[in-house]
Amino acid sequence: MTMLLGREDINASKMDSLGRTPFSRAAKNGHEGAVRILLERSEVNPDQADQSGQAPLLPAAQNGHEGVVRMLLERNEVNPGKVDEYSQTPLSMAARSGHEGVVKILLERNHVGPDKADL
Repeated sequence: MTMLLGREDINASKMDSLGRTPFSRAAKNGHEGAVRILLERSEVNPDQADQSGQAPLLPAAQNGHEGVVRMLLERNEVNPGKVDEYSQTPLSMAARSGHEGVVKILLERNHVGPDKADL
């Protein structure tokens, strides 16, 4: 997989029919190695939302992928307070899914509002 992701002739920002990219799928599924490699590519936007408004941080948080969440939060372009089309935040989805570790990681960020309600 590393060899495939490292190839320059592979379009790492190509979207599927739902607006998801290889990067967003790797983040959602907790594939830390793939996320790390793809973050090095200039065409990858780590905060790019899919058709439902979910940026990669939200499903990574919802699925409890602490390593991926940490990697994403290290990037200045990633907005940890970004909401999807249902106004759900990474924090609310991590809490709803019972991922205490991810909740703690997100609450360590100054700009994550624990009082921001889902609509």
